[in-house]
Amino acid sequence: MPVFSQSTEREQGLITSDPFWRQALGGAVLSLPSVQAQSTVVALDGGNIRAYSTAGTPMWNYSARGRISPYVTRSREGTSYLSRTNGTLIAVNRSGRELWRRDLDEPLSSRVITGWDGRIFAPTNGKIYCYTASGTRLWSRVLEAPFLIAPRLNRSGGIIFALNNNEVYQVDQFGSAHVWMLSNTPAVLLSIEHRQVMVLYTDGTMEILGSAEDWYIAAQSYSDVITLPRLSARPLAAIGRGNEIAVTLADGRVSFLSLNDRRIIWTGDSHMREGVNRNNPVTEVEMLFDDRGIFILTRNGATGFSHNGRRLWFKLLQNTAAMPAFGNDGVLYSGGSDWILYAYKVEDRVLPERNALYGPVPDGSYGLGRPQPFLTIDVPLNDFETKHKFDQIEAAINAGNVGTNEGTWKSFLLTVSAGNFPIQSRLQALNIMGKIGSQETVPWLINIFRNDNEPLIRAAAVTAIGEIGVDPQGVAIQTFLFTLIQGIRDEQILMAMTSATGALCRFSGPPLSETGVRILNLLAANNQPSIVRRQANRELDSLR
Repeated sequence: MPVFSQSTEREQGLITSDPFWRQALGGAVLSLPSVQAQSTVVALDGGNIRAYSTAGTPMWNYSARGRISPYVTRSREGTSYLSRTNGTLIAVNRSGRELWRRDLDEPLSSRVITGWDGRIFAPTNGKIYCYTASGTRLWSRVLEAPFLIAPRLNRSGGIIFALNNNEVYQVDQFGSAHVWMLSNTPAVLLSIEHRQVMVLYTDGTMEILGSAEDWYIAAQSYSDVITLPRLSARPLAAIGRGNEIAVTLADGRVSFLSLNDRRIIWTGDSHMREGVNRNNPVTEVEMLFDDRGIFILTRNGATGFSHNGRRLWFKLLQNTAAMPAFGNDGVLYSGGSDWILYAYKVEDRVLPERNALYGPVPDGSYGLGRPQPFLTIDVPLNDFETKHKFDQIEAAINAGNVGTNEGTWKSFLLTVSAGNFPIQSRLQALNIMGKIGSQETVPWLINIFRNDNEPLIRAAAVTAIGEIGVDPQGVAIQTFLFTLIQGIRDEQILMAMTSATGALCRFSGPPLSETGVRILNLLAANNQPSIVRRQANRELDSLR
């Protein structure tokens, strides 16, 4: 096992340059900056969050009108999720406009986790909530103890976490959980392939829990099946990519493991070894693992490693108020205790982005965008049964208790919305879909809008898109523009398109609002029906 130590070459790779830019914040930073889509957002102790472009230009300042918890998460379309200390969960769009508020029992205990389809998982002390991007509660789950290890997204689009009673949870997108009771206290959890959870313990031992068949493997008991090496120190954080895993250790070193080879490939010294303070040991670490390499972030600095273990650079930070963040643009963002946000250019390589205006493309899909044959075998055959099913679904939505029925119910709604059913049933299915839909259902709704022969159904599909609110690639709003240019004249569809365009623009802000304003100006023109013109002008006023 090669060991790469740079302690004898202390200055090699040290970044000592001045900040790329700096901006006065008007308050102390509470949380690590959230960097995404050519901008960064920071939470401040005065109860507000501020956004800056990656060039340092101030973009907006949102006030929660009260003290906030030190956690801000941004979704792919740029929505920021935060909570006040009184337990109010708030969604703010990428223009700094508040979208919605929901009351939780307590404030957030860690960052909100965003799922593959725009849904969010919001943890409080002893409870977890799941909401759609538009703020509809899908389910909540009471936990038997507070969190020991905060939730993080797993490779199946659900979440994993540990409680301080040594229980490890793997919860899917519908709220269904698999739980393991451990005999030892875990230090780090990591999601690996085949729905397995890797547990790293304080003594450096490791084991793997679960699989698609929900069986359990203990490395100690089944050494003939899998043998994992022992780490040389307590693990603080870990991150995986495929079957390769990087672990930051309490002694400041980073170990790189191969699960295929079941061995440690290399170990190297991070910046934590350069400025050791035994009276104030590092306990919080963030890690990134991408095409450029492996990056270690702590409050006192950051380090970049190549995949083969060569330390590329390190940066020491002083007087920081929170964890720094590292962007795809190679810039390190750090909030100082002097109320200033600093940006340091530490990496020349820029991580390619498929679309720089949006966040990363989801790693997978929940399969909620089309009917699943195995879930539609019990679709009601008469109007009475259909109405009963609608009532059942709506009652669960109102109670915030959709939960494990979501897959079956969405498959039912999709089937009815586009099938050979009475118009009233199809309209009700589309109406309900707008309440619990996600970005995965938007293409289905666009297809109905494009191809259905019934104007009422087409208008209802457009309305549902607006209520869902999530259109991170702008497909729906571009479809509206194309249809309008083609010369559509139906007043019901035009009204639905007007309201939905305004809703999408308010939800995502720019860049959708640029196309959206163009659509609304066309709808406000003199050649449109008067009722459409009035609604278009109201929507334009709401965007100013």
